[in-house]
Parts: sequence; C-alpha cells; structure tokens
Amino acid sequence: MAAAETLRPGFYALTCPEAEAVVRYEMMKAMIREPRSVASVMRFQFHDCFVNGCDASLLLDDTPNMLGEKLALSNINSLRSFEVVDEVKEALEKACPGVVSCADIIIMAARDAVA
Repeated sequence: MAAAETLRPGFYALTCPEAEAVVRYEMMKAMIREPRSVASVMRFQFHDCFVNGCDASLLLDDTPNMLGEKLALSNINSLRSFEVVDEVKEALEKACPGVVSCADIIIMAARDAVA
C-alpha cells in the first residue's frame, strides 16, 4: 500500500486554491471574537494527534451505534473550540465541497493559530 501524501503549504493549490486563505480568515475572525480560541485550537490539535495520529476523531458526534469522542467524558469539559473548527469546515465546504479533510482542517487551523 502506498503512503498518503503529507500535508504541506500549497497541498490543496490545485484542488482548492483558496483553502489556506479560507482557514486563515476564519481563524482571524475567531481570534477577534475570542482571543483564547486560538490557544484552544492548538490544544485541540494536540489531543487529536497525540494518541493515534491526526485523524480528526475528536470531531465525531454520537450515533445510535457509537459514542463519539466529541461528547466523551474525557473531552466534554476539557476541550474547547469545536465551534471554531466547525466554522472553518463550513467555510471550506462552501468554497470546495468534499475536498479538504477534517484532519487537515485541524492542522491548518492550529498552524494559523500560531501564525
């Protein structure tokens, strides 16, 4: 099996040229609205990637057959900024439906949180 390509600046240049600008803009809006949200996004990214790699599993909602990580007891009072990541995802879906992965959204948002 071939390894997946690694996310890098310009990764979505052909498939979603505005992806990085959209993420940067949404993160700037979040920072203006609530300055602490950028630190929360960085922490969110750490928790997503720390155990089993960056898979965006923290964004999983509960279903009738599965307890999602978003509302798991270990995360519910610990992690913030779900709404920031959701806003970035929503903006990217408007610009490029189904192109940018949730894991990449979290990584780009965390990158822009420190930029």
